[in-house]
Amino acid sequence: MTVTRLDKLLKPGPGGRLEKIIQRAQDMQDLTGRLRAVLDDELADALLAANVRDGELVLVCTSSAWASRLRFESEALLAAARAAGVEATRCQVRVAR
Repeated sequence: MTVTRLDKLLKPGPGGRLEKIIQRAQDMQDLTGRLRAVLDDELADALLAANVRDGELVLVCTSSAWASRLRFESEALLAAARAAGVEATRCQVRVAR
């Protein structure tokens, strides 16, 4: 495993690792907000986070009951993600621990 100095990891400016991490977090937050906008208020509150991995929209919610409800909305959520420029073809819902 390569050891990287902390000052290099935290190097400010474009192209730095910290900058990439911050951008990724902002992208996830934006996507989560867009998806919440197509849900009713209660269900939107249960959606904690959204991410995309290998063409799969991954949703994290608060409980298994809300996960079931989100699965019913998967087509609408995929359409909203695609409208936001996300290339996702399937949806997975996970429950936060």
